[in-house]
Amino acid sequence: MTENKKYCCPVAAAIDEIGGKWKPLILWALKDQTLRFSEINRELPAITQRMLTKQLRELERDNLVNRKVYAEVPPKVEYSLTAKGKSVIPILKLLCDWGEEYCKSKICLNVLE
Repeated sequence: MTENKKYCCPVAAAIDEIGGKWKPLILWALKDQTLRFSEINRELPAITQRMLTKQLRELERDNLVNRKVYAEVPPKVEYSLTAKGKSVIPILKLLCDWGEEYCKSKICLNVLE
């Protein structure tokens, strides 16, 4: 059950939903595709399995990510964006564009290669 929170401004509400180091990156990895846990982990090699599990649970709880479990052995679980999750992608695209320009001006290594 989602609790009602009070925010000082809409930015605070947005950051509460998608903020942090990993949530935007997970959403971005899922922007065009459905992925299994191991595939997301491959896309984000610096994240630990424990943190990825935690972040995916929070994204699912907040209705940004859909988790589909297949009844087979071994178990198969896939993650995809919900409509709410897809609505965040244009914002992340703007951040991506800004980051590319920033890195060009600051000569960020290993980002645009």
